[in-house]
Amino acid sequence: MDLINPVVEQFSGQMTTPPDPLLQEIEKQTYATHQQPHMISGHVQGRVLSFLSQMLRPKYILEIGTFTGYSALCLAEGLPDAGELHTLELRKEDAVLAQSYFDRSIHKNKIHLHQGNALDIIPLLKYSWDLVFIDADKPGYIDYYELVMERLKPGGIILADNVLFHGQVFDSPVKGKSAKAIQAFNAHVADDPRSEQVLLTIRDGLLMIKKKA
Repeated sequence: MDLINPVVEQFSGQMTTPPDPLLQEIEKQTYATHQQPHMISGHVQGRVLSFLSQMLRPKYILEIGTFTGYSALCLAEGLPDAGELHTLELRKEDAVLAQSYFDRSIHKNKIHLHQGNALDIIPLLKYSWDLVFIDADKPGYIDYYELVMERLKPGGIILADNVLFHGQVFDSPVKGKSAKAIQAFNAHVADDPRSEQVLLTIRDGLLMIKKKA
């Protein structure tokens, strides 16, 4: 299912400021060599992540799901001088590739990559998060949300990607493990009295969640 009219999507890309050369290289190489290139945030969503980070000026960012490093570099654009971004990646091959890009970035000293299971790593990171980006395995979304909500600052933001899951959340009944997990996650957030949220119809759906003061 095309969630966005291809003509509109193309025009959106044309009207959006181009990413820097390193990000362009990452996207090009991901599509040329990775078996699942569609998982990259890409141009327009990357600029959205960058803009939100620059507006929030978060001191501590957590990213769950590094992939090839594109989104982490976009989020890092809003970090202050003493800021830190901690990004978690389960797959060693993707973590090694992402780190190779981080090492070439002007933000390299602010980005800390952790390779392993996010459910094991998150409790070890003793930070109060200002901004969190969840873009990992869909069945884990509720667990990730609950773990980070405990350490999210009041007024802090969680961004959850793929909340429309290729349009499969509109099926009746919803089929597939990941689509069902996203449906459950969306309902879980909607029923959470600790937060308020808005669903942005960007790419595959980006849910912006704010922790109430």
